[in-house]
Amino acid sequence: MFPIARSELIQLFRNRAVLISGLIMPVAASIYFIYNRDVFSRIGSLGFVGALLALTIAVFTLYATTVTALAARRQSLFLKRLRSTAASDPAILAGLVLPVVGISLVQVSFVLGVFAVVGGRPADTALLVVAVLAGFAMMLALGLATAGITNSPEHAQVTTLPVSLGVIAVASWVGITGTESLAALKRALPGGAATELVVNAWDGAAPLGDSLLLLAPTLGWVIVAIALASRMFRWEPRR
Repeated sequence: MFPIARSELIQLFRNRAVLISGLIMPVAASIYFIYNRDVFSRIGSLGFVGALLALTIAVFTLYATTVTALAARRQSLFLKRLRSTAASDPAILAGLVLPVVGISLVQVSFVLGVFAVVGGRPADTALLVVAVLAGFAMMLALGLATAGITNSPEHAQVTTLPVSLGVIAVASWVGITGTESLAALKRALPGGAATELVVNAWDGAAPLGDSLLLLAPTLGWVIVAIALASRMFRWEPRR
């Protein structure tokens, strides 16, 4: 697994398009949100800004880069060659996604750390960590599922668009309007419960027990996405 991860990390940094779109642009967007935190906090709250920061990195660094990288490795027959080695299928996939997961976690730790310094510390750091990890697990699982229907890196620009825009839209909807109305719908949509959990962790807006219940919809999406990935993922190029 680790030799595969090392090779994948080198490939990521050699791919200029992935480096810019998947690694640099999310950080640039995060800087924009932090710089304009007062504007966004008046629309929602500091927790809303924190949720936007976390999900921006989860969507564009973790999710989109995972789909693009796996599609590229399939198209070049690298996935097929890896299956001829002694490595198991789970070890191959883990090795391929490990670098982008690591980069995403470093990014979100740095960005949220900066935001905590300039904007104010979260009310519950431990709950914030749980919320971010749950959201990242959801986006990684959705990335594996989306990779199953993505034929090439170019095609990834199309297949990742609905989930990427949808999750950010849901996060904005929940962060701005709250869950006083249509709570069940907002929490059931991908990113809705994760956004509310980050808001609660940062603002201290709800009891801990109520906040932990919000993990259920997010983890439910993890299960659904993994089930879809197991059915749709292909190791060879689609014909």
